[in-house]
Amino acid sequence: MNLKEVLTQQNVGGYDLLLRALIGSVAIVTLAMDLIEPGLWKWITALVAFTGLFTGMTRHCTPYLLIGFNTADRNNNQK
Repeated sequence: MNLKEVLTQQNVGGYDLLLRALIGSVAIVTLAMDLIEPGLWKWITALVAFTGLFTGMTRHCTPYLLIGFNTADRNNNQK
């Protein structure tokens, strides 16, 4: 298994995928509406937004891969 296969293997699905996308979207809206004061919390919110949206779009979570956890549908995870 090469690095490309490891980084493109889908391991996020179901309610986990829904929660990641929802939390990422809410964090983006919060940042866009400037509801958080500049500082540490704004950076944390940006990290949560990026992580939620990125893992939601790619359906891949590297920490899940490292611990062997998979919430994706087995039938759609052919790679």
